[in-house]
Amino acid sequence: MQRTLVQEKSQRVVAFLNREEVDFLDKFGKDALFSSGIKLSRAKLIAWMVDFLKKLNINGENIVSQEELEKKIKDIIKNTTPPATERT
Repeated sequence: MQRTLVQEKSQRVVAFLNREEVDFLDKFGKDALFSSGIKLSRAKLIAWMVDFLKKLNINGENIVSQEELEKKIKDIIKNTTPPATERT
């Protein structure tokens, strides 16, 4: 049985980030490169963040600011993560 691999066609997205945001993505990618040997591009990191938000089933309802988005993400994570247990 022959399998056909279908790749999604990527779309180009232009994002304007400030220097601090770009530096964060670059440092994140370099940390991954030096610790695992895998190069993570800025585009790949952003795509993974989008995929993560999709898995959280986040939508744009009632989002009017960055703070609202952060709150929504934190609430979802807090409500889906079991509390840590103490080790004896």
